Amino acid sequence: MASLEEMQFFVEVVKHGNFTSAAHALGISKQLVSRRIIALEARLGARLLLRTTRKLSPTETGKVFFQRAQQILQAIHDAELEISNRSDELRGLLKISVPLSYANLRLAPALTAFMQQHPLLDIWLDADNRHVDMISEGYDMVIRVTDQPEEGMVARKLEDAAMRYCCSPDYIARYGVPTSPQALSKHACLTHRASEWLFSENDQIYRIPIHARLKSNHGEVLRDAAVAGLGITGLPAFYVLEDLQRGRLVEVLADYRMQQAGIYAMYPYHKQVSANALALIEHLRHWFQPTTA
Repeated sequence: MASLEEMQFFVEVVKHGNFTSAAHALGISKQLVSRRIIALEARLGARLLLRTTRKLSPTETGKVFFQRAQQILQAIHDAELEISNRSDELRGLLKISVPLSYANLRLAPALTAFMQQHPLLDIWLDADNRHVDMISEGYDMVIRVTDQPEEGMVARKLEDAAMRYCCSPDYIARYGVPTSPQALSKHACLTHRASEWLFSENDQIYRIPIHARLKSNHGEVLRDAAVAGLGITGLPAFYVLEDLQRGRLVEVLADYRMQQAGIYAMYPYHKQVSANALALIEHLRHWFQPTTA
Protein backbone atom coordinates (compact mmCIF):
# COMPACT_ATOMS: atom_id res chain seq x y z
CA MET A 1 0.00 0.00 0.00
CA ALA A 2 1.28 3.47 -0.90
CA SER A 3 2.11 5.80 1.96
CA LEU A 4 0.70 9.33 2.18
CA GLU A 5 4.20 10.70 1.65
CA GLU A 6 4.60 8.71 -1.58
CA MET A 7 1.23 9.94 -2.77
CA GLN A 8 2.30 13.52 -2.11
CA PHE A 9 5.59 12.99 -3.96
CA PHE A 10 3.81 11.46 -6.95
CA VAL A 11 1.19 14.22 -7.11
CA GLU A 12 3.89 16.90 -7.10
CA VAL A 13 5.85 15.15 -9.86
CA VAL A 14 2.76 14.95 -12.08
CA LYS A 15 1.86 18.59 -11.41
CA HIS A 16 5.35 19.86 -12.21
CA GLY A 17 6.25 17.42 -14.98
CA ASN A 18 9.75 16.70 -13.62
CA PHE A 19 11.58 15.61 -10.49
CA THR A 20 13.59 18.81 -10.07
CA SER A 21 10.61 21.18 -9.78
CA ALA A 22 8.69 18.72 -7.62
CA ALA A 23 11.66 18.40 -5.26
CA HIS A 24 11.92 22.20 -5.02
CA ALA A 25 8.23 22.48 -4.14
CA LEU A 26 8.59 19.77 -1.50
CA GLY A 27 11.81 21.19 -0.09
CA ILE A 28 13.76 17.93 -0.53
CA SER A 29 16.34 16.50 -2.92
CA LYS A 30 15.59 15.37 -6.48
CA GLN A 31 17.26 12.04 -5.75
CA LEU A 32 14.94 11.31 -2.83
CA VAL A 33 11.85 12.04 -4.92
CA SER A 34 13.09 9.80 -7.73
CA ARG A 35 13.88 6.91 -5.37
CA ARG A 36 10.49 7.10 -3.67
CA ILE A 37 8.61 7.12 -6.99
CA ILE A 38 10.58 4.07 -8.21
CA ALA A 39 9.80 2.30 -4.93
CA LEU A 40 6.11 3.22 -5.27
CA GLU A 41 5.89 1.77 -8.77
CA ALA A 42 7.63 -1.42 -7.62
CA ARG A 43 5.28 -1.83 -4.66
CA LEU A 44 2.17 -1.25 -6.80
CA GLY A 45 3.49 -3.45 -9.60
CA ALA A 46 2.51 -0.80 -12.14
CA ARG A 47 4.22 1.82 -14.23
CA LEU A 48 2.90 5.24 -13.24
CA LEU A 49 5.12 7.60 -15.27
CA LEU A 50 6.32 7.84 -18.85
CA ARG A 51 9.87 9.17 -18.80
CA THR A 52 11.32 11.21 -21.69
CA THR A 53 14.44 13.38 -21.83
CA ARG A 54 12.40 16.55 -21.29
CA LYS A 55 9.30 15.70 -19.28
CA LEU A 56 7.54 13.14 -17.15
CA SER A 57 3.89 12.37 -17.81
CA PRO A 58 1.50 9.89 -16.18
CA THR A 59 0.53 6.62 -17.83
CA GLU A 60 -3.18 5.76 -17.98
CA THR A 61 -2.74 3.89 -14.71
CA GLY A 62 -0.80 6.86 -13.36
CA LYS A 63 -3.65 9.22 -14.23
CA VAL A 64 -6.07 7.12 -12.21
CA PHE A 65 -3.68 6.97 -9.27
CA PHE A 66 -3.06 10.73 -9.52
CA GLN A 67 -6.78 11.53 -9.26
CA ARG A 68 -7.32 9.18 -6.32
CA ALA A 69 -4.18 10.41 -4.52
CA GLN A 70 -5.26 14.03 -4.96
CA GLN A 71 -8.68 13.24 -3.47
CA ILE A 72 -7.12 11.47 -0.49
CA LEU A 73 -4.60 14.24 0.20
CA GLN A 74 -7.26 16.95 -0.15
CA ALA A 75 -9.58 15.08 2.24
CA ILE A 76 -6.80 14.86 4.83
CA HIS A 77 -5.98 18.54 4.36
CA ASP A 78 -9.63 19.52 4.77
CA ALA A 79 -9.95 17.41 7.91
CA GLU A 80 -6.86 19.00 9.45
CA LEU A 81 -8.06 22.46 8.44
CA GLU A 82 -11.47 21.92 10.02
CA ILE A 83 -9.90 20.88 13.32
CA SER A 84 -7.33 23.70 13.33
CA ASN A 85 -10.03 26.28 12.56
CA ARG A 86 -11.95 25.12 15.64
CA SER A 87 -8.94 25.59 17.89
CA ASP A 88 -8.35 28.80 19.80
CA GLU A 89 -4.59 28.35 19.39
CA LEU A 90 -3.03 28.67 15.94
CA ARG A 91 -0.99 25.63 15.00
CA GLY A 92 0.22 23.66 11.99
CA LEU A 93 2.05 24.92 8.88
CA LEU A 94 1.38 28.17 7.00
CA LYS A 95 3.01 28.39 3.56
CA ILE A 96 3.47 31.89 2.10
CA SER A 97 5.02 33.37 -1.05
CA VAL A 98 6.45 36.90 -0.75
CA PRO A 99 8.60 39.13 -3.02
CA LEU A 100 12.21 38.99 -1.86
CA SER A 101 12.79 42.71 -1.22
CA TYR A 102 9.48 43.08 0.61
CA ALA A 103 10.38 40.17 2.88
CA ASN A 104 13.72 41.82 3.67
CA LEU A 105 12.59 45.41 4.09
CA ARG A 106 9.11 45.23 5.60
CA LEU A 107 7.78 41.78 6.42
CA ALA A 108 10.49 40.31 8.66
CA PRO A 109 9.74 42.17 11.94
CA ALA A 110 5.97 41.85 11.51
CA LEU A 111 6.26 38.11 10.86
CA THR A 112 8.60 37.63 13.82
CA ALA A 113 6.11 39.34 16.14
CA PHE A 114 3.28 37.15 14.81
CA MET A 115 5.25 33.96 15.43
CA GLN A 116 6.11 35.07 18.96
CA GLN A 117 2.37 35.42 19.62
CA HIS A 118 1.66 31.92 18.24
CA PRO A 119 4.41 29.51 19.38
CA LEU A 120 2.67 26.39 18.00
CA LEU A 121 2.53 27.77 14.44
CA ASP A 122 5.17 26.88 11.83
CA ILE A 123 5.72 29.09 8.78
CA TRP A 124 7.28 28.29 5.43
CA LEU A 125 8.22 31.65 3.89
CA ASP A 126 9.18 31.46 0.22
CA ALA A 127 10.90 34.80 -0.47
CA ASP A 128 11.19 34.89 -4.26
CA ASN A 129 10.14 37.19 -7.08
CA ARG A 130 8.62 34.46 -9.23
CA HIS A 131 4.85 34.33 -9.74
CA VAL A 132 3.85 31.11 -7.96
CA ASP A 133 0.81 28.97 -8.70
CA MET A 134 -0.93 28.91 -5.32
CA ILE A 135 -3.05 25.82 -5.94
CA SER A 136 -0.56 23.48 -7.58
CA GLU A 137 2.29 24.53 -5.29
CA GLY A 138 0.27 24.39 -2.09
CA TYR A 139 0.54 27.96 -0.82
CA ASP A 140 -1.96 29.18 1.75
CA MET A 141 -1.53 32.83 0.76
CA VAL A 142 0.68 35.11 -1.30
CA ILE A 143 1.77 38.71 -0.84
CA ARG A 144 2.14 40.69 -4.06
CA VAL A 145 2.93 44.22 -5.18
CA THR A 146 0.28 45.12 -7.76
CA ASP A 147 -2.12 47.77 -8.96
CA GLN A 148 -4.62 45.17 -10.15
CA PRO A 149 -5.33 42.16 -7.87
CA GLU A 150 -6.02 39.05 -9.89
CA GLU A 151 -9.53 37.88 -10.72
CA GLY A 152 -10.66 34.96 -8.61
CA MET A 153 -8.57 36.08 -5.63
CA VAL A 154 -9.59 37.56 -2.31
CA ALA A 155 -7.23 40.55 -1.92
CA ARG A 156 -6.67 42.43 1.33
CA LYS A 157 -4.55 45.56 1.07
CA LEU A 158 -1.74 45.70 3.61
CA GLU A 159 -0.17 49.04 2.71
CA ASP A 160 0.55 51.55 -0.03
CA ALA A 161 3.17 50.83 -2.68
CA ALA A 162 2.78 53.91 -4.88
CA MET A 163 5.96 55.11 -6.53
CA ARG A 164 7.92 57.61 -4.46
CA TYR A 165 10.41 59.82 -6.26
CA CYS A 166 13.21 60.87 -3.97
CA CYS A 167 16.86 61.87 -3.65
CA SER A 168 19.31 62.76 -0.93
CA PRO A 169 19.53 66.19 0.75
CA ASP A 170 23.08 66.44 -0.65
CA TYR A 171 21.79 65.95 -4.21
CA ILE A 172 19.23 68.73 -3.67
CA ALA A 173 21.92 71.04 -2.31
CA ARG A 174 23.98 70.50 -5.46
CA TYR A 175 21.32 70.35 -8.18
CA GLY A 176 18.11 71.72 -6.70
CA VAL A 177 14.58 70.31 -6.56
CA PRO A 178 12.69 69.48 -9.78
CA THR A 179 9.52 71.59 -9.64
CA SER A 180 7.68 69.58 -12.31
CA PRO A 181 8.09 66.18 -14.00
CA GLN A 182 9.33 67.94 -17.14
CA ALA A 183 12.26 69.32 -15.11
CA LEU A 184 13.66 65.79 -14.79
CA SER A 185 15.36 66.30 -18.16
CA LYS A 186 18.01 68.26 -16.25
CA HIS A 187 18.54 65.61 -13.56
CA ALA A 188 20.28 62.25 -13.21
CA CYS A 189 17.77 59.44 -12.65
CA LEU A 190 18.19 55.99 -11.11
CA THR A 191 15.64 53.57 -12.51
CA HIS A 192 14.42 50.03 -12.96
CA ARG A 193 15.24 49.74 -16.67
CA ALA A 194 12.64 52.37 -17.61
CA SER A 195 13.32 55.15 -20.13
CA GLU A 196 10.29 57.11 -18.95
CA TRP A 197 8.42 57.68 -15.70
CA LEU A 198 4.68 58.08 -15.17
CA PHE A 199 3.13 60.99 -13.30
CA SER A 200 -0.43 62.15 -12.71
CA GLU A 201 -2.00 65.59 -12.51
CA ASN A 202 -5.75 66.38 -12.53
CA ASP A 203 -6.50 62.74 -13.44
CA GLN A 204 -4.26 62.97 -16.49
CA ILE A 205 -1.24 60.68 -16.85
CA TYR A 206 2.05 62.01 -18.22
CA ARG A 207 4.92 59.93 -19.59
CA ILE A 208 8.17 61.78 -18.98
CA PRO A 209 11.41 60.70 -20.72
CA ILE A 210 14.35 60.50 -18.33
CA HIS A 211 18.12 60.20 -18.48
CA ALA A 212 19.03 57.05 -16.57
CA ARG A 213 22.45 57.37 -14.98
CA LEU A 214 21.90 53.97 -13.37
CA LYS A 215 19.57 51.17 -14.43
CA SER A 216 19.04 48.13 -12.22
CA ASN A 217 16.39 45.50 -11.55
CA HIS A 218 17.40 45.59 -7.85
CA GLY A 219 15.46 48.19 -5.88
CA GLU A 220 17.85 48.22 -2.93
CA VAL A 221 20.74 49.11 -5.26
CA LEU A 222 18.75 52.07 -6.61
CA ARG A 223 17.80 53.20 -3.11
CA ASP A 224 21.40 53.04 -1.87
CA ALA A 225 22.58 54.99 -4.92
CA ALA A 226 19.99 57.69 -4.19
CA VAL A 227 21.09 57.89 -0.54
CA ALA A 228 24.66 58.30 -1.79
CA GLY A 229 23.60 61.33 -3.83
CA LEU A 230 23.89 59.87 -7.33
CA GLY A 231 20.47 61.04 -8.50
CA ILE A 232 16.69 60.81 -8.20
CA THR A 233 15.08 57.40 -7.99
CA GLY A 234 11.49 56.19 -8.27
CA LEU A 235 10.64 53.16 -6.16
CA PRO A 236 7.59 51.57 -4.48
CA ALA A 237 7.02 53.15 -1.09
CA PHE A 238 8.23 50.22 1.01
CA TYR A 239 11.78 50.57 -0.33
CA VAL A 240 12.24 54.13 0.89
CA LEU A 241 9.90 54.72 3.86
CA GLU A 242 12.59 54.31 6.52
CA ASP A 243 15.05 56.52 4.62
CA LEU A 244 12.40 59.22 4.22
CA GLN A 245 11.54 59.06 7.92
CA ARG A 246 15.21 59.35 8.92
CA GLY A 247 15.98 62.16 6.49
CA ARG A 248 18.41 60.20 4.36
CA LEU A 249 16.06 60.77 1.41
CA VAL A 250 13.69 63.61 0.52
CA GLU A 251 10.58 63.07 -1.60
CA VAL A 252 10.19 65.20 -4.73
CA LEU A 253 7.27 65.66 -7.12
CA ALA A 254 4.83 64.39 -4.47
CA ASP A 255 1.99 66.40 -6.05
CA TYR A 256 2.35 64.33 -9.20
CA ARG A 257 2.47 60.93 -7.51
CA MET A 258 0.32 58.14 -8.98
CA GLN A 259 -1.69 56.40 -6.25
CA GLN A 260 -2.27 53.03 -7.80
CA ALA A 261 -0.03 50.22 -6.55
CA GLY A 262 -0.42 48.48 -3.21
CA ILE A 263 0.81 45.50 -1.21
CA TYR A 264 -1.91 42.83 -1.13
CA ALA A 265 -2.29 39.56 0.75
CA MET A 266 -4.27 37.19 -1.48
CA TYR A 267 -5.82 33.74 -1.60
CA PRO A 268 -8.27 32.10 -4.06
CA TYR A 269 -12.01 32.61 -3.62
CA HIS A 270 -12.75 28.93 -4.08
CA LYS A 271 -10.11 27.68 -1.63
CA GLN A 272 -11.04 27.24 2.02
CA VAL A 273 -8.78 29.67 3.79
CA SER A 274 -7.17 28.59 7.05
CA ALA A 275 -7.54 30.38 10.35
CA ASN A 276 -3.74 30.74 10.28
CA ALA A 277 -3.79 32.72 7.03
CA LEU A 278 -6.68 34.94 8.13
CA ALA A 279 -4.98 35.68 11.45
CA LEU A 280 -1.71 36.61 9.74
CA ILE A 281 -3.49 38.88 7.25
CA GLU A 282 -5.24 40.78 10.05
CA HIS A 283 -2.00 41.00 12.00
CA LEU A 284 -0.19 42.49 8.99
CA ARG A 285 -2.99 44.96 8.25
CA HIS A 286 -2.88 46.30 11.79
CA TRP A 287 0.92 46.28 11.81
CA PHE A 288 1.20 48.39 8.66
CA GLN A 289 -2.04 50.35 9.10
CA PRO A 290 -2.47 50.86 12.88
CA THR A 291 -5.77 52.72 12.38
CA THR A 292 -7.35 49.89 10.35
CA ALA A 293 -10.71 48.96 11.85
